[in-house]
Amino acid sequence: MENNKIVKNQNHNLNMINRQKLDITGVVNVINFNEEQINLSTIMGQMIIKGKNMKINRLNVDNGDMCIEGEIIGINYLNKQSNNSESIFKKLFK
Repeated sequence: MENNKIVKNQNHNLNMINRQKLDITGVVNVINFNEEQINLSTIMGQMIIKGKNMKINRLNVDNGDMCIEGEIIGINYLNKQSNNSESIFKKLFK
């Protein structure tokens, strides 16, 4: 529980270098990943990163740091974290 307090007090930053390397802070959890898509939970909401040949080089959920390498095509935030249990599909098809 103390680890979550550390991450929640942290800023959420992205630092991308030549669309080949992405450093992220404020990562709470990796929901799922493969070489073409990484789905994260951050302190600012759910994030989807799309690309090619992506791999997670570093992940430290204790301090919320992550490093991804590969060809980054797009970054999307789905929603700000909330206690609302409504599914993403319901929100998309309103």
